[in-house]
Amino acid sequence: MVRGTNLSRDTQLGSAVEFQASAPEGVSRQPAGVRTQVLLVLAMALVTVIVTALCVFLIRHRLREQVGGDLAQDLKHSVITFEDLQAERLGALDRENSLLAELPTIKALMTSGDKLTIQDGAVEFWQLSGNDLFALADPDGRVVAAYAKATPPDDTLRRELKMLVESPGKHYLINGSSLYACSLRPIYFGNDEDGTLLGYVISGISIERTVRQISQPTGVEATFLSEGHVVASTLGPEVQASLATQPALLSAKPGKPSTVHFGDTKFLTDTEDLSRTATSPLQLVLLKSFEPAERWIDRIDSIVWSTGLLALLAGTVLMITLSRLLTRPLEELSKSVRAFGMGDSAYRIPRYGTQEVRQLSTAFAGMRDEIQQANRALVESERLATIGRMASSVSHDLRHYLAAVYANAEFLASDRLGQEERAEIFADIRAAVHGTTDMIESLLIFSRTGTSVRRSPETMNALLERAVGLIRAHPDAEGVKLATYYGSPADTVAVVDGMQIERAIYNLLLNACQAVRSSGPSGQVKVAVELQGQYIVVNVIDNGAGVPENIRKSLFDPFVSEGKQKGTGLGLTLAHRIAVEHGGEVILLSSSDGETVFQMKVARALPLQPPMDVLEGSPHDEVVANEKAWT
Repeated sequence: MVRGTNLSRDTQLGSAVEFQASAPEGVSRQPAGVRTQVLLVLAMALVTVIVTALCVFLIRHRLREQVGGDLAQDLKHSVITFEDLQAERLGALDRENSLLAELPTIKALMTSGDKLTIQDGAVEFWQLSGNDLFALADPDGRVVAAYAKATPPDDTLRRELKMLVESPGKHYLINGSSLYACSLRPIYFGNDEDGTLLGYVISGISIERTVRQISQPTGVEATFLSEGHVVASTLGPEVQASLATQPALLSAKPGKPSTVHFGDTKFLTDTEDLSRTATSPLQLVLLKSFEPAERWIDRIDSIVWSTGLLALLAGTVLMITLSRLLTRPLEELSKSVRAFGMGDSAYRIPRYGTQEVRQLSTAFAGMRDEIQQANRALVESERLATIGRMASSVSHDLRHYLAAVYANAEFLASDRLGQEERAEIFADIRAAVHGTTDMIESLLIFSRTGTSVRRSPETMNALLERAVGLIRAHPDAEGVKLATYYGSPADTVAVVDGMQIERAIYNLLLNACQAVRSSGPSGQVKVAVELQGQYIVVNVIDNGAGVPENIRKSLFDPFVSEGKQKGTGLGLTLAHRIAVEHGGEVILLSSSDGETVFQMKVARALPLQPPMDVLEGSPHDEVVANEKAWT
């Protein structure tokens, strides 16, 4: 579709720099995008959060490695401390047993051979030693007397003591849920090399005392396991029950710390196999809790996050301030460009800001001056060209009408003409005057289109009927058959300027009549009114030769009248402008040899207002054919 409005090139050049935000309705708009200030603040915030999170991750990772290493070292040092302390304890027990074995009274007691006598006499020595375990055995290893603070001696204890006697290299004795570190010393009558073996003295201390001495200063928990059972531990009962069921601990290799969980608490564990020095399989498990270290790491994380939050807040304030200083001149420049695009060439251009913004402002100011100069030159040249086209178009018709008036006026001055001839000459003069008046009226309407629209409810059928009546009286419609098809009266009511719409229909009909005059008696023009949604449509159809291909793109431009003997070339231009002012348009639907269809659309209601009550009701889409007689 080609519109025939004579838009100024000034508007076209201005639209080149107009922002999409000011584009009219129906024109595709680009997304507004994100403000530079918002992007800068978001970028700063994102960088701060990422850096803070990365610092927290690296610090936690590094601290966890450091904590793991420190805990492993604590476990290792605890094992060494336990071994050193046990060595000191066993050394003390050995010295104590050596003194007891050299006492004449105990040698005399062992030579008595009476079991009850030995048991009674051993009580004094047990109380004297103050140890947790004390026993005397005969030369064959059978326990004669045994005393323990934790539990009364039983057959199990006696078997363990006999096994300890038979295995001189062992010094750990397990009795149910009790664990003892023991020292064994032979009793000789005479010296150790040549004397007679009288028996054995056995002294032991509970291992729990040693373990607690290690645990309290270091925070390391210690547990002794024998065949999956806890025989000594510094842990609580619940943790002991969970500890005995951990397969990782039972299969752990000594010297290789591992991590285990007991409920919500995580421990680093290390094991030491003591089976070779014990009467039964024995395993020492050392545990160090991660909980104090985790609390310390969490406090450091809180400090880092708090620092990051403060940096974020301070950076946001600083970035907003800096970005405002940077973006304000850009916003001012953007407003200047938008104002220039909308036709305001006097809007102030910012001259402050960074070096790049100032350069951009200077470049835009120069471009604006060049565009204004080019527009003024172009408008002036178009104005002159329009005046030339108008003078060329009008001069021919005006000269034709004036020549007819001049020639016929000379004939009227003759006294030899009869009354009938005078009437015929007067009719020619009147037709020429009417043609001149019509041409002048078209020029006046073209010059003031859109300035005096007076709307009121009108019926399109009545406007069409009046326009058809005027066309029938026009000389160019002589011999042309006109057929009209009216729509339903209720469906053709619109709020329009009746005089202008009538003029637009008249111009379309006159254009069609002029196009079919060359067809002779077979020239036909049909006009129909119908309802299409919120529009009233007038279709004008003629059987002429069609619109020439070379003027279809400029058909609605003013002063385009190729192929016509006379006329200013404003008919279609005025019809199109009037339709646009009434919320519609005039288009060339189709054109071929034998059928050309022009269509005019007019909005039924005022723009941006709902239809009037008279327009409400069910739509009447079909055109009511009410064909009149061919004239």
